This record gives sequence, C-alpha cells and structure tokens, in this order.
Amino acid sequence: MTGANEQSADPREIGKQLRPGLWYTINERYPGSMIDKADFVPLAELRKPLSEARLTLISSCGVHAKSGPPLDVCHPFGDFRFRRVPSASRHEDLVIHQLKYPHDDADVDINVIFPIERLQELASEGVLGGLTGNFFSFIGYNMDPEKFERTVAHDIAKAVVEEERADVALLAPA
Repeated sequence: MTGANEQSADPREIGKQLRPGLWYTINERYPGSMIDKADFVPLAELRKPLSEARLTLISSCGVHAKSGPPLDVCHPFGDFRFRRVPSASRHEDLVIHQLKYPHDDADVDINVIFPIERLQELASEGVLGGLTGNFFSFIGYNMDPEKFERTVAHDIAKAVVEEERADVALLAPA
C-alpha cells in the first residue's frame, strides 16, 4: 500500500525525503495518533563535512541529569517540557525518567538509547567536528501532538539553531 507521501511527491524526490510514507506508517501502527502530515518532508543537506560539523542529539527517551528535576511521567496527557543534557555528561551523571518503555538495558549502558559517550568518542577522534554544549531529551509520549509541535518541538528547534548553533542534529527516538 502506498502512503500519502509517495503519492504527492515527485518520484525523482522520493529518495531525498525523510522516510517516505513515515506519517502513514505511524498512523497505521498507532491508530488515533492524530498525525496528519501528507506533505513532502525533504532531507536537509549538510553544508560541511561531518568532520567540521557541530552535532547535537535530540531524543525522546526521557534522559536528564541526576542533579536536575525529573520529567513528569505520570501526567495523563504527557509532559510538554524538555531537558538540556550537557554533552560532556557521563552515564553515571544521567538517569532515565520514563515509564512508557522498558529501559533495563539502557540503565546498564545509556548509549543504547542515548549515545552520548559514543558521540563524545566520535568527536574526540575527529569524525565529528564537535558537539554542542547541550543535547536535548524529552518524553515522547503525549496525547496532543499539535501542542507538542507548538511547545517542545518548537523550543528545541529554536535552542538547537539559536543557542547551540548546531550544524547537524541526530534524532534518536526511544
């Protein structure tokens, strides 16, 4: 079955967009998810080699510094806030605050869900030009995707561009 993205996109552009049929697949797998995106979502082209680019990490895994306030895992509509995670943090500095998925393996090695130490290694090896001062994490579960887009997504995007001045963002869903 073909999703809306494939039908509306120029066939020459299919390979240049963010996962053709993504919204269709999400709505099929999660009925009632309320995502209504039929628009073509183009991939952004990297303007410099990764070895010169500053990278930020954005994840829906609910990780935050142990010293910071927890996210609200019990609110019935979800938590519409995010946390800045210093990119120099180590696993022992972080905690996963999440009830919606099992994270036993990530509790042992946070990099399986929030690859902070692997990214630090890539930056120190010169594979990446560097890391932004902060990464971003939030709880992916929410019952109001439009509010999520207006708040969490908007505020993270603004911070990535204006505060962190990232050249590239790695999105790591939980």
